[in-house]
Amino acid sequence: MTQPLQPLLHDSVVLLTAPSQAWSAADGTVDGAGIHGFYHSDLRVLDRILFTVGGDRPEHIATAGPDAATGVFTGLARRIDDATADPRVRIDRTREVRSRRLHERIELRNALGSAITTTVTVSVRGDFTAMQTIKAGLTGAEHPVSATVVAGGVEFRSGPVVARLAADGARVTSDDADVRLDWEVEVPARGQVTLEWAVDVEDPTAVVAGASPSPEWAAFRAATGDSRLASWLERALADLQSLRMSTTARPDDVFLAAGAPWFFTLFGRDSLWAARMLLPLGTDIAASTLRVLAHFQGTQNIGETAEQPGKIMHELRPAALTIPGEGVVLPPLYYGTVDATALWVALLHDAWKWGMPDDEVRALLPAMQAALAWMRDYGDSDGDGFLEYVDTTGHGLANQGWKDSGDSIQWMDGTLAEGPIALCEVQGYAYEAAIGGAELLDAFGLPGAGEWRSWAAALKARFAESYWIDDPAGAYPAVALDAAKRKVDTVTSNIGHLLGTGILTPEQSELIARRLASPELSSGYGLRTMSTESGGYWPLSYHGGSVWAHDTAIAITGLVRDGHVAEADQLADGLLAAAAGFGYRMPELHSGDPASQSSSPVPYPAACRPQAWSAAAAVAVLAARLGLRADAQTGSLDVRPSPGAGSIHVSGLRFAGADRTIEL
Repeated sequence: MTQPLQPLLHDSVVLLTAPSQAWSAADGTVDGAGIHGFYHSDLRVLDRILFTVGGDRPEHIATAGPDAATGVFTGLARRIDDATADPRVRIDRTREVRSRRLHERIELRNALGSAITTTVTVSVRGDFTAMQTIKAGLTGAEHPVSATVVAGGVEFRSGPVVARLAADGARVTSDDADVRLDWEVEVPARGQVTLEWAVDVEDPTAVVAGASPSPEWAAFRAATGDSRLASWLERALADLQSLRMSTTARPDDVFLAAGAPWFFTLFGRDSLWAARMLLPLGTDIAASTLRVLAHFQGTQNIGETAEQPGKIMHELRPAALTIPGEGVVLPPLYYGTVDATALWVALLHDAWKWGMPDDEVRALLPAMQAALAWMRDYGDSDGDGFLEYVDTTGHGLANQGWKDSGDSIQWMDGTLAEGPIALCEVQGYAYEAAIGGAELLDAFGLPGAGEWRSWAAALKARFAESYWIDDPAGAYPAVALDAAKRKVDTVTSNIGHLLGTGILTPEQSELIARRLASPELSSGYGLRTMSTESGGYWPLSYHGGSVWAHDTAIAITGLVRDGHVAEADQLADGLLAAAAGFGYRMPELHSGDPASQSSSPVPYPAACRPQAWSAAAAVAVLAARLGLRADAQTGSLDVRPSPGAGSIHVSGLRFAGADRTIEL
């Protein structure tokens, strides 16, 4: 039996407005293969969109579009053209994806001196296959699909989900779920004809919905001496606008979907990091992300869902998520993450520093106190003073840090570490959360600040004693402690997340900075997730040698916080080179191949794009280049530009509720 293969994404076109998306070939064709289709929420509504003029597919010459939601597919119909060399019959198909809707406008333009009579045909097919089935490389819808021809179009139905297709002026025919739209058209001499069709979806089972774009983000402008940074920022903000969504339970609280196509929902860790990187553009997305996650904050002990009092959730789905072939079955609301709770507290503190209104912060302080208590009472499951994780169900996530693939935590020789696992960076997050939480408790007149500062100090001392590994190239922290509290010795990018948290001494910070800038981790296109010296290193490994933009951006931010500006500039230059290589839409991850051996970054072919924290990394790099330090409590927004900043003019930054413009 042939093994099913996860679809590759690198050469497909995606148009999106969360929680809807359309994937196609470069010419707009959706042929039912791989990822191709029109999706809403976690369902592929259509798996076929075929287009012909006069019975032939137009010859594709260009794909463009003004934003992340819109694509224009331009082609030529030379079979109905004249015999001269210049093409005179042109087709522009403008496809737009909005929340719950796909709309297509077809323009036939005729530059000939005589009219053209032809037939335009669009063939579509209803599918309704679950996203998790497609991701596993399997085929076939789990539920039957019906198609009923109605006035002006057709109605697809599968269970409670309905998709209504409208095509004015078309002759509509159907054969089960296969539907054909035919327009008989006459295109006048030196004239054009416009045709339109659209699909609207109603899904009462959806747990997420679309959200309006941010006017503040739309007002942001950047001009930089390094044009790569300005181009990356422009594309990133357009993508982030299309990743905004809300839950049906709290429609007014906007957050960022993790990424397309697989993660079009609320993810605790991903949404928190993206919002944190975007604080220079305002605190609104941070505040609403904090609120929606506080709404789902754990209140009881439930082993099956990994819920615990005070814990921040991992992901939200409309139904249980089954990953075929991996033995993973996650409940609709799943809490299997060890880091989101501390990151929630850290975001609340940072948002307050950037000017999140006091009344909004105050309303979240009970959730913060519960989150801090989780770190002490539940996050440290064995009482050794460190936060660790283990899947107790047998069908949850084996690894519950940001590197959550099954083989991400391994020894230098490539063998897997056994849990419970205490990740190094999670201890840094916990330290930062305790110190930031204590500052908030003091500022708002609540008790307990001293207790949390003492807890953090003890954690810092234990970390220094338990994690560091001597090495001829310089000591470094273990990626984790395993079940026997042994130091897992692989050199990884996780150590970069410790920078700027406060858990390191200046000498320890210097050792990590030097290691991150070395060729074993710095690829020239960003920071490798695993050292080239490790037995398990492979440049196309998901977490074992690839480069993730957000991971590199976190390290860059920490380097700047700890004063290692030269190393931060080196990694930032690598990300800018990668961004240029990907047309400024940074994917979820890319290969760890060195820049010295390739003129452009090698794609990881199954990487999501756009990805919220990969796009938000552009703002993090800008903030690092500017050296931004915010303290709304004293009213100061410091700018300490790095030597690599060059000339920069940005407007539309937001601090303490007001617009700011910065010019270097």
